[in-house]
This record gives sequence, structure tokens and C-alpha cells, in this order.
Amino acid sequence: MDLNDSTSLAELMSRYVSTETGFGVPKDGWRICLAHEFKEKRKPFQARDVSLPNMIEHISLGVRYLRWWYGKTQVEKKAPFIDMFGALPLRQIYGAPLGGIGGGSITRGWRGDFCRWQLNPGMYHYKSVIANQFTVCLRRGGQTIYQQVLSMERPPTLQGWNWGYCGEYAFYHALYPRAWTVYHLPGQNVTLTCRQVSPVIPHDYKDSSLPVAVFVWDIENKNDYALDVSIMFTMVNGTGHKDDKSGGHWNEPFHLEKDGESVSGVLLHHQTPVNPYTLCIAAREKSGQEISHQTAFSPKGTCSALWSDLMTDGRLDSPKDSSPPTEKGEEVAAALAVSCLVPANSHNSVEFSLAWDMPKITFGSRERIYVRRYTRYYGTKGDAAPSLSHYALTHYSKWEESIDEWQRPILQDGSLPAWYKSALFNELYFVVDGGTVWVELPEDADISGGLRSEDGGLPAQPEVLKEYGRFAYLEGQEYRMYNTYDVHFYASFALIMLWPKLALSVQYDIAGSVVQHDPTERLNLMNGQCSPVKTRGVVPHDLGDPDDEPWVRANAYMIHDTADWKDLNLKFVLQVYRDYYLTQDEQYLKDMWPICQTVMEAELKFDKDGDGLIENSGYADQTYDGWKVTGPSAYCGGLWLASVCMMCKMARVLNCESVYQRYTDILERGRAAFDKLLWNGKYYNYDSSGRSLSNSVMSDQCAGQWFLRASGLGEDDYQAFPKEKICSALKSVFDLNVMSFAGGQMGAVNGMRPEGVPDRSSVQSDEVWVGVVYGLAATMIHEGMIEEGMHTAEGCYRAVWERMGMAFQTPEAYCEKGIYRSLAYMRPLSIWAMQLALNNRPNHNKTTDKDSVLYTIIQDCNR
Repeated sequence: MDLNDSTSLAELMSRYVSTETGFGVPKDGWRICLAHEFKEKRKPFQARDVSLPNMIEHISLGVRYLRWWYGKTQVEKKAPFIDMFGALPLRQIYGAPLGGIGGGSITRGWRGDFCRWQLNPGMYHYKSVIANQFTVCLRRGGQTIYQQVLSMERPPTLQGWNWGYCGEYAFYHALYPRAWTVYHLPGQNVTLTCRQVSPVIPHDYKDSSLPVAVFVWDIENKNDYALDVSIMFTMVNGTGHKDDKSGGHWNEPFHLEKDGESVSGVLLHHQTPVNPYTLCIAAREKSGQEISHQTAFSPKGTCSALWSDLMTDGRLDSPKDSSPPTEKGEEVAAALAVSCLVPANSHNSVEFSLAWDMPKITFGSRERIYVRRYTRYYGTKGDAAPSLSHYALTHYSKWEESIDEWQRPILQDGSLPAWYKSALFNELYFVVDGGTVWVELPEDADISGGLRSEDGGLPAQPEVLKEYGRFAYLEGQEYRMYNTYDVHFYASFALIMLWPKLALSVQYDIAGSVVQHDPTERLNLMNGQCSPVKTRGVVPHDLGDPDDEPWVRANAYMIHDTADWKDLNLKFVLQVYRDYYLTQDEQYLKDMWPICQTVMEAELKFDKDGDGLIENSGYADQTYDGWKVTGPSAYCGGLWLASVCMMCKMARVLNCESVYQRYTDILERGRAAFDKLLWNGKYYNYDSSGRSLSNSVMSDQCAGQWFLRASGLGEDDYQAFPKEKICSALKSVFDLNVMSFAGGQMGAVNGMRPEGVPDRSSVQSDEVWVGVVYGLAATMIHEGMIEEGMHTAEGCYRAVWERMGMAFQTPEAYCEKGIYRSLAYMRPLSIWAMQLALNNRPNHNKTTDKDSVLYTIIQDCNR
């Protein structure tokens, strides 16, 4: 552990007064004392944070947005896909989410509260449900000597319980998809370690889809006498939403024995008219342990009866009957307790699970019913919770073996700093907690609207979609659009490296949308003009809003006319070849080839003077859509040249010689024009307009080179940029955007003036975008600037996770002081691009080198 890691750990753990280290807690990960308070308190970006010049320039946009917002919220009674007047306040409480991929998610905070819910697909509810707790009871000689809710809270309800656990005796440690909470019980000489395990396993498409998590409680008794220890798990039937009081909800106990293993627990049936579900708390039966339950109790009032029931003998009454359905206005909860003997100076463990079963889902418009991925194995009847719980409790040890096998080579790599190991795995939380849905392809689906491959379309149901389903995740929890493509461009490295079939599934859905047309006229808020929702031949901005009907209606984003974006088409081409390079899936490449040709033809119309380089005008790329650009630019121009390179390569692979010759000619002309118009001797100018700010230093100017390197290209016949110029540009970015910004401790600011002050010409130019920084760091590593790349990324991690208190809600952006924008955002998954670059290091350890990684991905895609 380096000095910076030691200093940061000391700060986050400064209030921890115990010497206990817990049972089996790893050294790598994010660790924090439960009593820690973050000193830095940031606020979300709001209208008042816009500079006066930008406010004046965009006043018409503001008026149009306000009218649209009013109609959406007050007339339609729906939530806007981006709510500029309702940004989420920062709550510095979140921990690793529970559950697998695409079945809904529940987040348990680092202080132990169940506080973020996404069971309805893509729609978040932020509520700490105070009755959802773990409680410990210690008994000696038939007498209860200690009973405590393991929570620091002192709520106004449930006052019959013993609240106010001292957080100075506990710490939380996350290394996703697992987390540990260590509780030392003051004066009792007992330490509890709660290990939270979710089935998020690379290259696994079955268990990784399961909506379930396991809590393993390791109990260490360091006394010279034995103790009878009970752990009680309480859970409300609901999520803290108003529909918890809608009536008709009921609980029932269950017992399931299968293959010589038994589990018992309580089912909490939540009977809403839309997307009903069942929660399930369960425990594994083990020799010498006793499971008891309380089917129903009211989580209001003092709730003294339940507390006394446990205190009497460490067990609950265990009624056999179901509870009656709740009346309107009434809530109901359940409790489950496991008791065991822990001998003197010894250890024992108990195991709980939490599952939720919402097999069928509808989105906001309720036009179609989808079934989740896990129903392939557990059915769609809504009765799977007992089986899910049984499977989880009897298989979680195998999950952990797989997780260890995956993480071990990276964790044992002594050349990698501790902060990076924490960031790499913990940023993966968004794959589960990004409003994620993973559903089966409907039997009547036709992803390209009837246009077949021979006519420039696709098969109606490509094999990867039939076998692995449809996958979608939000741009961010506050930016509610599925598979926002310009952001997925960055985040996609996590999917293609860990679940490549899901990455290909997304690509097929995007390709299917390219060849479709939605002529419905819609107002564009930026310019006030109307245009079709979706134009044939161009990549969509996104695949829809979960409060509408994703996949059916793309392009929820309505700020600009999405037909004008130049970078979306290019990013499609870049991902197609990168994915082929990493998977060697020949059928995928053949299917995507006509789509690539279609979108590149659409781009070529912007090469107005025939110099092989496309031109921009206005807000001409989707990623930096608030930053004006004129003429060829470093960002879009670089993506264009990289795309042309990849068209050459794909044409060669597919033996399309005429296409190869055409794009080779474009590449030669484009390279010359790019250098002539944008290279200034040290870096590539922001754009070629000659405006006073056109020579700003853009942190993301080498994005095209990044994708070339990630795809095994960038040299010889497939070189778009001279290596010496790329290295010079990256050095300029490091010197100015990184080291001249915030003391070099906050990552790279998007735009920097050559004189060393941030470019404040737009809302976005003086922001740091975490996902862009990780991509920049990957580019540096590819070019041999490993130390610079790691330092650049480290600034973001330490700012977000250690100073701002934004763990498990990494934002899209933050400024040097005061504000952030869009919590829990997709783009930071791009940190996995850093790992791909590190795998490509010369003489890298053979257990983690490129060939090993490629072999794993290729084997996955050849299944």
C-alpha cells in the first residue's frame, strides 16, 4: 500500500476505536468507519450555476424546457427523463447493491440501511426503510445479556427496540460484488462480520441474472465461556413507497427441502396492480442451529412485542399461518431469526438470503409485457422466491469461488495500487444498479422492422438475442434513458470484457434501430424546431425511457435533433470492430458490416470539401453537446479517422477489396487534413474555427486513438495518428488539464486554456467527467505513459470515493469546487478500459496478459 492509500484509509477510518479486523475481510477495497462524517458537502448542478453569458445564450432553451417540464409533470403526471428542477440531493450513505443483473436492485448503505430501490424497471425510489434491520441477541446461562439493533439510527418509531449502536466500533468494506461490515460489540468481547454476496460473475449468464443476495454472519466469541447468539433479520413488505399502504399485501412462512438441504423463511407478497412482486427473507438450516420467525408485525408504533419475543429466549414465536391481507393505510413486516451456540474462544456462522421475484414487467406506457432473464430458469408464475433462496444459500460458496478466481490475479498484482483495485471492482456496481433490465426477447420481436440482411438489415431475431436476451441500462439514475449510446461507448468496456454476449446484444439492438424510421414529429428543445423522432440510417441517441416503452420508441432524448449527431455513427463502427477483435465472432461482424457501411455513408455527407475529414457545426457531437464547435474538431475528427481505419480493417477481414481501397484513400486524405487543420505543434486544437477558444486543450482529444489501441490497431496500415503527436498531445493534457487543475489531485478537466486556466466557455468545459478521465488514463497506458495514466485516474477516485462521499453513486461530472452533476452515472464503467490497456503492457504477468483475457472472452462467445 502506497503512502496515499495509507493516508486515505487513515482518514476514512479515523473514528474507528476497536482493534478488531473482522473475519475474512480482504485488505483491498473501500473501507470506512460507520461513524465517519464527510467534511465536503456538495450540491447538485442547478440553473443558478450557469454563467450569465451561457444563460443568455440558452434562454430560449430554458423557456421551452420549462413549458415541456410543466406539461410532463403537471399534466401527464410523469417524471421527466431529465429533471432540471429536481436533481437528487447528495446522500453520502450508499453501499454495494444487492442482487444479480437485470432483475431489479436493492442497495444497502454502508451504515446498514436498505436505502435505494429499483424493482420497477428503471424507476428509482430513494427511501431508507427503518424497520429493515439486523439485530443481535447474546444469551448466557439462559439469560439475555445483550440485545442491539445494529444501526446507529435513533428513529421516532419502533422505540421499543434498542437503537443507537456506536458506529465507532464498526467499519464497512466493499470489494464488489461483495461487502463486509464488521461490528465489535462493546463490552461483550464478541465481533460480528456480515459478508454480503451477490451473484455478479463474469462470463456467467445464468446465476448472474438472479435477483437474490446472501448475508453470511460470522460470529467470533473471544470470551472464556460459550454464548447462545441469535441474529434477527426484519423486512417490511414493500420499499418505503406509498404503495406499501395500498392494501392487499400479505406474508406467509415457508419451508423448502431439496437435495438434502433445507431453507426456511417468510414470503412477503406485494400485490400492486402493476408489477407485483414477492420479497423473501430466508435462512439455511444447519445442524445445531434453530430458525424461528414472526410472519407479520406492524412496523409502526413501539413494536415492543417483537423485541420482547426475541429477548425472552433468543427465538421468535413462529406462527404457522399466513397473515391476512393488509387494509388500506396499513403496513406489514416480517422477522426471521437464526440461533446458534458459539463455544468459548471459537467461531460460528449463520446464513440469510434476501430474494425478490418480479418475473413479469411492464414499462411506463404498459404496452407490452416482458419477462426477466432469470425466468428462463425459475418460471414466470411469481412463485420462484423459495427456490431462488434455496439455490442462493446452497450455491453462494461456488459464486465466491468464481469471484475469487476472477479477482485474484488483479488483487495479487503488486504493480497495481490499492486505490485502483478498489475502483476497478467497485465501479462495477452500475452494471446492476443502473436501472438495469435483462429480459427475454419477445417471440414476435423483429429487431430491424422487417428489413433483412440481404437488404441492408438484420435477422429478425439474431441468435445472440434469442439465447442471451435483451440488456439495457440507464445513462444515469438521474438521466433516465436506456443504452444512451454516446455514453455506452465509454462504459461498454466493462460489458465486452466481462459479459461479452450482453455487449453484442446491445449492439444488435442498436443496429436494428439504425435501419428503422419513426416519422413522428417532435419538438427539439434546443432550437425549437420539429423533426422526426428517429431517422433511418443513423444511430439512435438511446433506446427509450423506462417510463415510456423502451425498444419500441427510441430517442427519449429530445434536446437536439438526433439525426445531426456525427459521433454516434462513428462510435457504432468503432465498437463493432473492437467487439469483433475481442470476441472473434465472425457472424457478428458479417451481420454488422452492412450497418457499418450505412452509417459511414451518412457521415460522408459531412465531408463537404472532399478532404477526407468530416466537419462540424453548432453542437455537433452528442457527448459534448453543450460545447460549441465549428469545422473539423479534434474529438469528432479523431473518431472519424479511427472509424475509417476500422472500415479498412473490416473490409480486409471480409475480403471487400473495393471498400478497402475506397476507405484507404479517404484515410490518406483525412490524415493530412486533420494534421493541417488541427495540429499546433503540441496538441490537437479543440476545433479548426480560428475562434479565440479554438486552441483550448480538450482532455478527450485522443479518443479515436484510444479505440484503435484497444482494438489492436494504430500502427502501419491502420495508423490514423503519428505516435509522436499522440504522445505530445497526451503530455499536454497531463501537464495542463491534470497537473494545472486543482493541484493535480482531481483528474482531468474537460477543457483547459494553453495558459493554464480552465476553459469556462460552456457548462461542460470546466467540468471533470469521471468516465472520460478513465478513458484518457487508458489511452495514456496504451501509449506507455503508465505513471501519468494512473495518476490521472487516481485523482477522480480519491475525489469521488474518499472526499465527496459519492461511493456507489459516481457522478457524471464535478467542478473543482461546490457542485456535481448527475449522480450514479454509466460512463465511469470505462475504468475497465484501463484494465484492458494494462493487460497489454509489454512483459506483463502471463496470468493476466492480453492473450489470457482474449482467450476468456473468445471462449465465452464461442459457447
